[in-house]
Amino acid sequence: MLLKTVFAAALSVFLPVSLAWAEMPDAAKAMFEAKSVTDRNTALSTLEAAAAKDPASAYAAGAGEFFTALELLAGGLHRHGFESPKSFMLPLMQLPVPDNPNPEPLTYEEFRAILVAFRDRLEKSAATLGSVPAGADIGMIVDLTHVGIDLNEDGKLTPDESVAAIMASLSRGSIDTSDAAPSLAFRFDRADGFWLQGYAEFLMAQADFWLAHDFRNAFDGSFHMLFPRAKLPLQDALVPLDGGMSGNIFTSEWRFADFISLVHLVNWPVVEPERRQAARRHLLEMIRLSREDWKAILAETDNDREWLPGPQQKGVSPLTGLEVGQEQVQAWLATLTVAEDLLEGRVLLPHFRIAGKGISMKRFFDEPKPFDLVLSITGPGIAPYLETGKILSSDDFDQIQREFGGAGFLTFALWFN
Repeated sequence: MLLKTVFAAALSVFLPVSLAWAEMPDAAKAMFEAKSVTDRNTALSTLEAAAAKDPASAYAAGAGEFFTALELLAGGLHRHGFESPKSFMLPLMQLPVPDNPNPEPLTYEEFRAILVAFRDRLEKSAATLGSVPAGADIGMIVDLTHVGIDLNEDGKLTPDESVAAIMASLSRGSIDTSDAAPSLAFRFDRADGFWLQGYAEFLMAQADFWLAHDFRNAFDGSFHMLFPRAKLPLQDALVPLDGGMSGNIFTSEWRFADFISLVHLVNWPVVEPERRQAARRHLLEMIRLSREDWKAILAETDNDREWLPGPQQKGVSPLTGLEVGQEQVQAWLATLTVAEDLLEGRVLLPHFRIAGKGISMKRFFDEPKPFDLVLSITGPGIAPYLETGKILSSDDFDQIQREFGGAGFLTFALWFN
């Protein structure tokens, strides 16, 4: 459930831009207030043209490119009759895409193309946001109830497609969007640009990991649980005539059976090894950007509708209901160090049945071999990556977790990035 917040948070973060409403570039205001995809895209093109000379326009353009990446994913899924698994087990598949009564057939090649388009637009967003000077004076007030993405490819940006509505759906109502709820208007500043860029890197890592492998057998053998009317190979044999779609995959007997099939079929040959190597680089860049984010946050002296407040910016967030303390920040920075050490191979990941050796995550990404999920869990699949060295202990991680208190590590992690 918590990983659903990743997409909710990622969706909401596309909103940063520059200097309060009066000083915001006109095209940025037009983009965030647009009621149609055509108007939004026209404003985005204007911002992209001005980006090289104007940090505020670059910031806005990078944000727009991020949410159009999510729109490309959502539109592609909707086109083929996607039914959300409503499960944290498939984090790339969490967008609340509306029902499509007349879906188009879907092939494995077309699904890969959707992922490639999504990933490439994220790369463009990250590059544009990265062009904004670190010290640029950015501050843009955006109401999440007024900004959205086109989930059903009808060319309109409607209230039920707003970021606030999408976040509420992903969080199962834990975000209140009623008239009586606290305002969901935030002032996005330069620090939030690092945050957004980091999430772009995180999502690129996920997409590149999938694309590094040939997962055709998993697609043909189980993806009808996600696209039950898209003419996948086993639709006629295994999808109930009534569709049988309701709720989480774990509450639907036939979808749960297909999920088991998916787990069994995650035995993927490597077809683009450079993508698996790139996934590690994206994760390392995400860590670097998170440090830049917190450096900028801790230097702030204002306290104006903060998306991600520092300890010096008192008050409970209207989004999460949490307040950030120095203990959580220090624990998060320690977490980043642990994650970086794992990705660089300086610390090894433990395996429950192997003593004296650990898994080198650097080699897992940089020396890719076929990825078998079940054999990785049971041991044989990770044997090629075992090394002797410092192994991360449960005590190391438990100490970090305790600093996050009752709200839990994952809640803060998804918010902090």
